[in-house]
Amino acid sequence: MKDFVGGLPERVNKILDVVGNSELEVNVKTPDALHLLNGFEKIANRVTTGIILAALIVGAALMMRITSSFQIFGYPGIAMICFLTATGGSAWLVIGILWKDYKDKRKRKD
Repeated sequence: MKDFVGGLPERVNKILDVVGNSELEVNVKTPDALHLLNGFEKIANRVTTGIILAALIVGAALMMRITSSFQIFGYPGIAMICFLTATGGSAWLVIGILWKDYKDKRKRKD
């Protein structure tokens, strides 16, 4: 223990010199890297789609105050088109998520 603690400052200096000179290499073997990256991509796509749909809904809600001659169901037409687009997109997103998860679950079983 005494030798370990006594040599510690020298070891720390060597490590800091290697890091400072950009000579540090870290090799990591990940057998599931592709699976992990696919999961991150799936999450990123779902979050992005959700943000876009939320923006459509907020934009449509703000446009509801604008009066126009073009109306659908008694509401401003452009706002209703945005709401209907967001509704369709949301349904598509949910169905796509469920379908993809179902296919992935079946693939893992086989």
